Amino acid sequence: MVVSFKERLSASKIIPVVRHHDHDIALQACVLLVEEGLSVLELTTTIPGFAELIAQMRSRFPEIEIGAGTVLTQQDTELALKAGAGFLVSPCWSSQVSETAREAGKPYLPGAMTPGEVLHHASAGASIVKVFPANSAGGPGFLKALTSVFPDIPLMPTGGVTPENTQSYLEAGAVCVGMGGNLLPFEALVAGKTEQARNQIIAALEAASFHTS
Repeated sequence: MVVSFKERLSASKIIPVVRHHDHDIALQACVLLVEEGLSVLELTTTIPGFAELIAQMRSRFPEIEIGAGTVLTQQDTELALKAGAGFLVSPCWSSQVSETAREAGKPYLPGAMTPGEVLHHASAGASIVKVFPANSAGGPGFLKALTSVFPDIPLMPTGGVTPENTQSYLEAGAVCVGMGGNLLPFEALVAGKTEQARNQIIAALEAASFHTS
């Protein structure tokens, strides 16, 4: 049975958005996330050597879906695709990224904050529309309003999503949520406390009902 991209994200529920200024710390975070059951990761272009990191993760965990985030330029788009990125995410619409993704047959997830942007992005070919920044836009209540008028447009809230409000977003109709700093224990990793970092990830996932005890 072939699983669609939307179905895979829906099954994953939480898409970690990995963003850090240290390549090795970002790699450690990615490995811990996969080891704790996350099957889809978004690695941002702001990570030094992001394309190399995508390639590293693709080689080490071929079963995992790895996407590139904060993709805004043609150069980053091409680097991400060459490294093996399975999907591309932007904080806003980029015609250039959209066209290149379409030509490569890869899903494009652009960010939107208004109903007009959501409709535009979906009509222009977005696979899933990223509602960003979701918390500032109005949180789960805003997402519920969007899904009531756009029931056929898959939405992924990102920005201010926490373990505590993840279920509210999913119940409001989100296909999945993107979660960054509220999931990733970078301070512990920088301090060399790997097990503490792992425990923080586990606690966050349990709070989001990702893990069942």
